Order: sequence, then structure tokens, then C-alpha cells
Amino acid sequence: MSSNLATKLREGTKKSHTMAENVGFIKCFLKGTVEKTSYRKLVANLYFVYSAIEEEMDRLKDHPIVSKIYFPELNRKQSLEQDLAYYFGGNWRQQVAPSAAAQAYIQRIHAVGETAPELLVAHSYTRYLGDLSGGQILKGIAERGMNLNDEGTAFYTFEAIDDEKAFKNTYRQAMNDLAVDDATVDRIVAEANDAFGMNMKMFQELEGSLIKAIGMMLFNSLTRRRTRGSTELATAE
Repeated sequence: MSSNLATKLREGTKKSHTMAENVGFIKCFLKGTVEKTSYRKLVANLYFVYSAIEEEMDRLKDHPIVSKIYFPELNRKQSLEQDLAYYFGGNWRQQVAPSAAAQAYIQRIHAVGETAPELLVAHSYTRYLGDLSGGQILKGIAERGMNLNDEGTAFYTFEAIDDEKAFKNTYRQAMNDLAVDDATVDRIVAEANDAFGMNMKMFQELEGSLIKAIGMMLFNSLTRRRTRGSTELATAE
């Protein structure tokens, strides 16, 4: 009997999904405004979050529920390591640390792994399906916004998955086939909404750096215009 979990997760997180897309940092990103300092901080946070998810998923790969949605081909830790090496250099491990919001997110993932492993389904769904669904679009935005040449965006490429659409269908079917009761489904949906909230807090932390960077870009642009104007006036005289 199907739990219909995939559909219930999609319907039950619609509001959270919309709220996440309307966080200032994400709205700017989707419009093509991508500032490298803020972005690399996000990559660092995601590295620690995915490390936690994948550590728990691997540890619990024989769990009766977790095992059904255990797909190592989704793992992002290694690709994020490649991106961190690009943004921070070879000694990136000495330069990065999780932000306060990321640390709270990580603690929740480990707590779930220890006390309620079935809720890892929510964290896997929230991150991985989102990455698969919009990965290539976001990769293009990042490359254009930061003038990248196919570097620094390994995170968005799932090299072990040939057909992302087919894989998403397989993943959703695996969720629907989980042997969970209605009460557990409700708890998983609630945890997914909490996961969206934790992601939003990470994005909100980055807004200060992004606003400062945009302000500097506008200031520099105005300064250049004024300089050009002064030069043109002096030439005319």
C-alpha cells in the first residue's frame, strides 16, 4: 500500500518552498545577481550540511526506512569539496566553518539520525530533489553571474545520474512505497517544513554581505560615471 508520501511532501511544503524562493538572497540569485563572496560562504555551509546528511544516511543505510531512499549517487560532499578548492584554494579546510544557522541545521540532522531516523527522509527530500530539479538552471545563473567557465559549480552536476527526470521518478516512487503510517507521514512533512526554515535562515545570513556588495558595485558605477563626466567636461573646455 502506497503512503503517497512524495505527493504529501510536495503539497505540504508548497508554502515553505515559496517562502524560501522569496528570501532576498535567493531572489537576487534567481535574477542573476550573484556575488562571489556571499556565494562561496553558501558553498561552505552546504558542504557542512551535506556532510552531516551523508554521514547519517551512510550510517543508517540498513535502517528499514532510510535504506529505501539511500542513493549514494546523490551525494554532494565530494562535488562541494571541488568547489571549495576553487573558491578558497588548496587549504580551504583551514578557511571554512559553518555559520550559526548552518550549525543549528547540522545539529538537527544529527539529532534526527540518533533519535528518529525516519525523519531523515525529510532532509534528503528537501535538499536532493531541489538540487536535481533546478540544478542546471542554477548552474547557468551562477556561471553567468560570476563569469565562471565551468569551474566552481560542480555542486550542480550529478555525474552518477544519467537521466535526472527518470531518477526523480524512481526517488518519488521509493518514498511512496515506504511502509509508514499516517502519523509518521505527518511528522516527515513537518520536518521537511522545518528543513526549509533552516535553509532560509542560512540564506538570510548571507543577505548582509550581498547588500554590501551590491552597494559597493553601485557606488563604483556612479564614481566611474562621475569621473567620465568630469573628463568629458574638461575635454570640452
